[in-house]
Amino acid sequence: MISSVKITGSGHFLPGDPIPFEDVDYYLGELTEAPIKIKKWLSRIKVIMDELIDSEYYHYAIDPESREFTEDNITMSVKAAKKAIDDAGLEASDIDFIAYGSAHQDQMPTASVRIQEELGIEKCGEMSIHANCTSAYKALLTAFEFIRSGRYKKALVISSSIASSELRAEYYNQKLVKKEELFLRYFLSDGAAALVLEADKDIERSGLYIENCYIESIGGNKPSAMGNKRPAYYINPMEEFNKGYHHLGQMFNENIRELFHEEDGSVFVKGIKRMLEKYPVDLQKISHFQVNFPSKHISEIVMEECEKVGIPANTLYTSMSTMGYIGPPMAFLCLDKIRKEEKLSPNDIILSFVTEVSKFMQAGFACKYY
Repeated sequence: MISSVKITGSGHFLPGDPIPFEDVDYYLGELTEAPIKIKKWLSRIKVIMDELIDSEYYHYAIDPESREFTEDNITMSVKAAKKAIDDAGLEASDIDFIAYGSAHQDQMPTASVRIQEELGIEKCGEMSIHANCTSAYKALLTAFEFIRSGRYKKALVISSSIASSELRAEYYNQKLVKKEELFLRYFLSDGAAALVLEADKDIERSGLYIENCYIESIGGNKPSAMGNKRPAYYINPMEEFNKGYHHLGQMFNENIRELFHEEDGSVFVKGIKRMLEKYPVDLQKISHFQVNFPSKHISEIVMEECEKVGIPANTLYTSMSTMGYIGPPMAFLCLDKIRKEEKLSPNDIILSFVTEVSKFMQAGFACKYY
């Protein structure tokens, strides 16, 4: 028997104090050894990014004076997970499956079992998924399908991001740093969020339920627009640093626009259309449309296209303006805030969708309130 999947708990964690835009360089560190042209460009782009992002403040897991990290992906995940488990009225030992999603990871053993250990769960199913901003959605899809099928009963779905670790001054080989590797410093932030999913076979539903989850990759014929230059094998760390292979970069300006916008519409809105064709929902019942993008400006642009699909413009929801963009966990953080801060009415639908640009993977989900 296929079970309904209910969100019974949610929680999030944001490290440190809220940091205003003007203090970003203080926390991430000034690039004192970068080429002069790059430093001049950086001072100009900061003004543009401030207007484009329109974020009140950010969160970083960095002590600006000692330059040491105060959290990592595991500690933030555990703190968010504990809040979600407590919100669901469960003990950690009740969890029988953990799905973890993050942008990327290079650590053994993997994050999901480290989180399991920190939560004190002796035995459970687990999985770590790394696929940039679609990773949280893929972790949710995995847990959703496992619970629907009866494989597991209570799942913990977590996502975290400590983007500052790749953006602080000490990380770069500053003499080799490029423009596309630096503007990321002004919209990525740190944080974690978690959900608890449970099987519900009751005929009378009550609460927030996952209706569907969707994933696709449309980057088979597109070049990568975000990533590092690391090969698919391990190399000497000094060689990697000397060549700048570890730098995270992303196309911007016209380069990214050409890949994102196609003749018959943006890849985002075409992805939304495919999702809604496969998993139809009543668009007039959408109360919150969460666009998982790093910029309020970009979200508002794609919203103009989404209106033509039938998604009401007044449903656009974003918390970025108060906390910066924390990447994959943003989807779960918004669900947490909607559950706890917004008034939902029966049959309200929460729709979320994301396009990531490392290889144009896309994902979405729809939840319904009963």
